Amino acid sequence: MPNIVLFSGSSHHDLSQRVADRLGLELGKVVTKKFSNQETSVEIGESVRGEDVYIIQSGCGEINDNLMELLIMINACKIASSSRVTAVIPCFPYARQDKKDKKGSVERWSRAPISAKLVANMLSVAGADHIITMDLHASQIQGFFDIPVDNLYAEPAVLQWIKENILEWRNCIIVSPDAGGAKRVTSIADRLNVEFALIHKERKKANEVDRMVLVGDVKDRVAILVDDMADTCGTICHAAEKLISAGATKVYAILTHGIFSGPAISRINNASFEAVVVTNTIPQEEKMKHCPKIQFIDISMILAEAIRRTHNGESVSYLFSHVPL
Repeated sequence: MPNIVLFSGSSHHDLSQRVADRLGLELGKVVTKKFSNQETSVEIGESVRGEDVYIIQSGCGEINDNLMELLIMINACKIASSSRVTAVIPCFPYARQDKKDKKGSVERWSRAPISAKLVANMLSVAGADHIITMDLHASQIQGFFDIPVDNLYAEPAVLQWIKENILEWRNCIIVSPDAGGAKRVTSIADRLNVEFALIHKERKKANEVDRMVLVGDVKDRVAILVDDMADTCGTICHAAEKLISAGATKVYAILTHGIFSGPAISRINNASFEAVVVTNTIPQEEKMKHCPKIQFIDISMILAEAIRRTHNGESVSYLFSHVPL
């Protein structure tokens, strides 16, 4: 692949190396460090003049530092006369802050920021010409940009994992832990030719604990919870207990972005999951050491194919349903 340079940020070097290996490329030379006052310094160690540059940096770990590092890398490549700079962001930072939150009083709601839009502006101003990301928390984030955005989906990899690892998948039911994920689970259920269900969270009063209502029949079936991300895992763990009490024989959880902050690991260890499956948009090695239930799906092929097609001027939409893994 001529005239292409692939750089890795410091957030997820393992994923960047996997993508480079699949493309048959060497990662570009870049040195990132911090000054004593904690300012980020980036040095691009090779010429990018006239090159098609791809920078892989996920929104995880020290999110603010990694975001700043990505912005500086984009700008450094742009002012070094690269022909195009594409930011490959497997997990988009601040994606949950995509609208004014209705929690609290009307006055507080009116002052709430839309931080995902701010991140989009920062990426554009830094010099990004194109964004590649995966399973955005809200699809409308694509509209925050005035540059092309390819929102890839982990669904092909999820379908393959289900068929290869769950023997009873023909007798399974795909479950969304909230009403917002209904579209996601119906798509997977249709592809597997199985039924779906969803869990609706009700709140009677502002100070009362949410009540979960299961819509669908999971009795004597394998329940597979599917969501785009899990952070502290309170919702999916409560959902798992609800499914077991409703008669599900086994419960799996499949998530694109496994953030797993705070009490997440202890909650998963104590929950009724057979396995919690995540993609490697976020590093999981340390968390897997403390939680044997966590498994990961490698999505480096999806990202590598998206980069290859973008570089060759081909359509990336084909990846939404056909990916050789």
